[in-house]
Amino acid sequence: MSDQNNRDDRNEQRKQDDHGAERGGTGGVGPGDRDAGPGQPENRLRRELPAEVPAPAADAGQGAEEEPRESLTGRQRLLKGLWPPRASRAQLIVAVLLFGLGFGLAVQVASNSDSDSALRGARQEDLVRILDELDSRTQRLEDEKQGLEKQRQELQSSSDQAAEARKQTAEKEQQLGILAGTVAAEGPGITMTIEDTKGAVRADMLLDAIQELRAAGAEAIQVNGVRVVTNTYFTDSGKSVSVDGKKINAPYRFQVIGKPQDLEPALNIPGGVVQTLEKEQATVTVERSDKIVVDALRQAKRPDYARSSSR
Repeated sequence: MSDQNNRDDRNEQRKQDDHGAERGGTGGVGPGDRDAGPGQPENRLRRELPAEVPAPAADAGQGAEEEPRESLTGRQRLLKGLWPPRASRAQLIVAVLLFGLGFGLAVQVASNSDSDSALRGARQEDLVRILDELDSRTQRLEDEKQGLEKQRQELQSSSDQAAEARKQTAEKEQQLGILAGTVAAEGPGITMTIEDTKGAVRADMLLDAIQELRAAGAEAIQVNGVRVVTNTYFTDSGKSVSVDGKKINAPYRFQVIGKPQDLEPALNIPGGVVQTLEKEQATVTVERSDKIVVDALRQAKRPDYARSSSR
């Protein structure tokens, strides 16, 4: 009896489906309605399962954004990390300090390069001459040291130390008189003549010449009949020059007592006195001589404030 009922239900269901198909499927019974029969376990299981949930659209967009990010090259990621710059206050302070340190080092290197440029551009012969001049200065200092040591030994070994002391004192007085300009002097040296037809030679150029000669070992100097001593000064006086207030005119004639082999090279070093004067279109002539006479004298002047400390 039950089998007959089941067959009747299926036939009835088939008729309803055919009738729904003839009506265009609009009024047919869906799969869910066919689950109502007790003989449809499969449809009940499907009704109990949850419906499939479609993936959210945001996940699809996120995947689309991650794809080009993964396609970036290493250089592009490096540039993206460096620009725009992200610097803290401490990093900016360190950067400023490093910049200042680098700038100071650059200035120091540039100043050293400028000071050495004259020697770097010098010829080999000029460099040899400069070295010879330095050796000569060293030798003069060594000779002076040996002379002082000899005087000390003579004083210590002399039987009549008082007479020896007076003798050395007289010799020292003559030497100091030559340096002070109160005593005439003669000896080997040079004569330097400066022709200045355009009046371009200034007092500072002549003073540089005096300083260079003194550094080379000049012991007595006079310029156009004026004795040069420790307190001598040069000033400009129109197109001429004044020495200790006495006006002198070109040509300027320097008479210098010293070792000629040291004096002449000192004037001709690269960038020295001769080259400086020649740039001003002046003509410089240097002559060596075995006998130079410096006979211009200065009056001994008693100092106003300085006194001997031996009293």
